[in-house]
Amino acid sequence: MQSLQEKASEWSGVETDHAFAIDDTNLFQKLGLQTFINLSTNFYNRVYDDEEEWFRSIFAKADKEKAIQNQYEFLVQRMGGPSLYSQRRGHPALIGRHRPFPVTHEAAKRWLHHMQQALDNTSDIDHDSNIMLMNFFRHTAYFLVAGIEQKNQSLHPCKDAPGRHPCKNF
Repeated sequence: MQSLQEKASEWSGVETDHAFAIDDTNLFQKLGLQTFINLSTNFYNRVYDDEEEWFRSIFAKADKEKAIQNQYEFLVQRMGGPSLYSQRRGHPALIGRHRPFPVTHEAAKRWLHHMQQALDNTSDIDHDSNIMLMNFFRHTAYFLVAGIEQKNQSLHPCKDAPGRHPCKNF
């Protein structure tokens, strides 16, 4: 069975070493706090204005300002800055925190579309940082899809069970 990282690499088209090239550079020091705030604000403005109702509905119950704060604090922490996210919310536990949402291949693709647009329109992000961040986002988006699919399958082992299975009559 493939690991979540292997599935993420396959589905995203980003090898793990490219996804985690962000660890070779302290992007927080390079770009600064305000850049991550701007990126997250730009991203969530796009998400909340998305033309697709099904996609907007994923975020409908979340306060936009809190979503922006959660994202930039996570990014600051992940990119080498202070542990803002963990201090306020605890361990990021990305799969667990995203499990209540319909994180599908289609949703990941739409999310990544908005993130690429936000990266391209956040002026303080240079070309190399843009590429590193997008590789990380692509891989992580599909890591979440794989992780949530795996957790859902383990909670519903009878779903799509082939042939004679102890759950057949459920």
